[in-house]
Amino acid sequence: MSPNPLRNDEDRRLPRIAGPAGLVIFGVTGDLARKKLLPAVYDLANRGLLPPGFGLTGFARRDWNADHFAQVTKEAVQQHARTPFRERVWRQLEQGIRFVPGEFDDDDAFDRLAATVRELDAERGTAGNHAFYLSVPPSAFPLVCRQLARSGLSESEGDAWRRVVIEKPFGHDLASALELQSVVESVFPGDSVFRIDHYLGKETVQNLLALRFANQMFEPIWNANYVDHVQITMAEDIGIGSRAGYYDGVGSARDVIQNHLLQLLALTAMEEPVSFDPKALRAEKEKVLSAITLPEDIAAHTARGQYASGWQGGEKVKGFHEENGIPADSITDTFAAIRLDVNTRRWAGVPFYLRTGKRLGRRVTEIAIVFKRAPHLPFPLPDTVELGENALVIRVQPDEGVTLRFGAKVPGTVMEVRDVTMDFGYGHAFTENSPEAYERLILDVLLGDPPLFPHSKEVELSWRVLDPILQHWESSSVLPDAYRPGTWGPPSADEMMARDGRAWRRP
Repeated sequence: MSPNPLRNDEDRRLPRIAGPAGLVIFGVTGDLARKKLLPAVYDLANRGLLPPGFGLTGFARRDWNADHFAQVTKEAVQQHARTPFRERVWRQLEQGIRFVPGEFDDDDAFDRLAATVRELDAERGTAGNHAFYLSVPPSAFPLVCRQLARSGLSESEGDAWRRVVIEKPFGHDLASALELQSVVESVFPGDSVFRIDHYLGKETVQNLLALRFANQMFEPIWNANYVDHVQITMAEDIGIGSRAGYYDGVGSARDVIQNHLLQLLALTAMEEPVSFDPKALRAEKEKVLSAITLPEDIAAHTARGQYASGWQGGEKVKGFHEENGIPADSITDTFAAIRLDVNTRRWAGVPFYLRTGKRLGRRVTEIAIVFKRAPHLPFPLPDTVELGENALVIRVQPDEGVTLRFGAKVPGTVMEVRDVTMDFGYGHAFTENSPEAYERLILDVLLGDPPLFPHSKEVELSWRVLDPILQHWESSSVLPDAYRPGTWGPPSADEMMARDGRAWRRP
């Protein structure tokens, strides 16, 4: 039997611990590094999952030295780490911290980086094992990869390894994704390229696999015979903030649907893998993505919008076109909703509705399996007027857990049936806190464990789904629909569902 990468191979009760290794972070002065990556590294060290001689190197344009970078890292850890700050753990980690200033086109800077890596091998025992995390704009990926190749940093010797980690977006469309893939894989072998989708590192997403395949009760009804439709939602209650430079021209569909939501769809709809070996898991996800079909009438079964100005949470907020750096004529979507179908024996006839947006009612990500109504109700109509559809809801964030909605009798002398919920919450069921997604994913990179990372084929198939929708929107004379902040999107999204005789859930 293949080993399960979700646990230690020898004893499932033991944590997986990284061997000798170093991590180089490009773009280490950005928000992602400060709020997520650096705290995640410390949390791993604090949990005893990093080797004592671990090396952490920052690369950025700042004129810093290692001491200043260590202080910046310490402040980021104290502000954003999940686990308590321990001076002993910090001192051990601090000994392996290095910093290399430079531009991406600076050959000397990358030569200094190569020398720093060799120094860590000699002084910290990193054994030639190094991962390069590209926390930089996608436009910089090719240049950084070429520099890693030129300086010899991408090459490993003997049993040592070199790996590269790239953040989404994986291209702007299918053509650019294929071009990016060609550049990156000309420097690093395909199995050394780790594409980070932090949603796949969340405990609740991983629990979807356990919910489906470790329990007998759900699988018999996880199909078109019982499921009416599926809704996958990722909503944010904030605007674009200071991300105008990145967000304009990208939008919600490219930023979220192409990666996060299509990955969640694949995990929801896939067949049971023969094992949790990365290749087996990937094969089932690719089958689902290959089976996705678009609606015949894209205009009728998609919606896009832009948030307007207004009041949200007792605060006056700007509309999208009023945000700093956004052109007045921008047609970038801040809300996107689409219907997709999965043409397999299990799912034929079951629509999957995906939606994402900013300035919505609240921050939530969930997968809702909405079941068909009972074919016959032996109750008078007034007794079931408040009875909705049964639903199984997997809450990815916040308040991670699972909710089951079903009908129950209201106490009293009459047979009145209405919806009730049974709720499982991680915070109540388990005493330990769930690790942050980046903890799990960085550890997987150091271990060379890729089950939670999208493969290049998955990226390609996802763009093949989304590209025709984006092209339709860009060629359409219909502009994005305005919606008020704090609502759940534009009227066109509700109209899209109404055409199918359905309605969006209110998370």
